[in-house]
Amino acid sequence: MDDDLRERLRRTRRVPTPWGDDRTRGISATRLHELLEHWANGYDWGVHERRIAEYPWVTVRTGDTDLRVIHQRSADPGAPVVVLLHGWPDSVLRFERVLPLLADTHVVVPALPGFPFAPQLTTPGMSVNRIAGIVADALDELGYPRYTVSGGDVGGTVAELLAAGHPERVAALHLTNVAPQRALAADPAKLAPDAAAYIGRAARWFRTEGGYIAEQSTRPNTLAVALGDSPAGLAAWLVEKLEAWSDESAFTQDELLTWVTAYWVTGTIGTSFATYAEPVTLPDRIDTPTVLSVFPHDLKPEPRSYAEAFLNVRDYVAHPAGGHFAAWEQPEAYAADVHRAVALAGSRH
Repeated sequence: MDDDLRERLRRTRRVPTPWGDDRTRGISATRLHELLEHWANGYDWGVHERRIAEYPWVTVRTGDTDLRVIHQRSADPGAPVVVLLHGWPDSVLRFERVLPLLADTHVVVPALPGFPFAPQLTTPGMSVNRIAGIVADALDELGYPRYTVSGGDVGGTVAELLAAGHPERVAALHLTNVAPQRALAADPAKLAPDAAAYIGRAARWFRTEGGYIAEQSTRPNTLAVALGDSPAGLAAWLVEKLEAWSDESAFTQDELLTWVTAYWVTGTIGTSFATYAEPVTLPDRIDTPTVLSVFPHDLKPEPRSYAEAFLNVRDYVAHPAGGHFAAWEQPEAYAADVHRAVALAGSRH
């Protein structure tokens, strides 16, 4: 870890608030202090950097854009293809624990444009719609005409758009949530009663928990300075979400700091806001066969009736544990559901 980061951490100005350790007001002062102390004096980024570098990375040129991906090939040349799409505030690291469980498939894990480990993003317009097109072109360049796509959060929205735009290529979907933009536009009067009730719950979540979305989507430049120049600010912003959105004890201190340091060393916190700030256009419905995995500690788990209003849900799997980062928190359950989707894809050939 470079000297500049350690020096910034050691010179962190403690910012008092009237709420101190009230975790309903954000990350607690005590928790942040212990993380910053460990980051400055005990944490070794080099160990994790070397591990990450050892993945089978390749860079695929698509038009005027480079897409960097982890390309894990199966020993079986004819194995099915699985594409794993991460979200925010994470990266390809979301899938580290799942990769060994998918050795029977060819796996492609793109570092989505603007996120850690991707080439530097310097121009506007990197919407989820554009990212879906870039991923499709990259898979074509890799020689994969047919595949199953799995994702959640931003990656789930990209997955839906991939399926909508390339139904001849996407054989099946595996999602951990429905694209959240749908809840903002849905008409409760056209939904089943429990789906309409879900719209109300989602609206309450956006009011009480969605402040970060408003800032990242409307004032990304301002926020990027606050977080990109202060490791303490970056840690506070990200760790609050990582801990609040996951099941109990999902991360050790080193794991949390690795996910945060990935943003710091790549300088991508500001560019990761692109998928919030750029507009998205979603189709009314997607007919690709879909497995929906629902984890109880995710942000706002959807009932089946709601998902079926937009997706061709063939399998709805409610899990007893896990949260927003399910591939990390419950890798065996996640991989099993990916295999369910692969089986659906196989039945369509």
